[in-house]
Amino acid sequence: MKYYSTLSEAIEDLKKRGYREDFNLRPHCIECPSLSLELHPENFAVDEFHRFEGMSNPDDNSIVFAISSDDGIKGTLVDAYGIYADSLTESMIKKLAIKR
Repeated sequence: MKYYSTLSEAIEDLKKRGYREDFNLRPHCIECPSLSLELHPENFAVDEFHRFEGMSNPDDNSIVFAISSDDGIKGTLVDAYGIYADSLTESMIKKLAIKR
């Protein structure tokens, strides 16, 4: 897995590698507004992820997921570490769980 020093560097490289869509996190799925598409946990895979920690503020922690769908759609999902975990369904939490 590649190492990136910034979130923007990671997103730029992932886009070059085919992860062109921007996904949004919803409680039961991820959505792709540009394609009017919802991907449920059984319909996508997390190919890789990269964490970024804020230098002075823990609230600046973020993660970018490189995601591919069963249909071949690839994109990125950017999230703050666990900030939305309380509102996600159990299947979404399991799907986005970070394996160390």
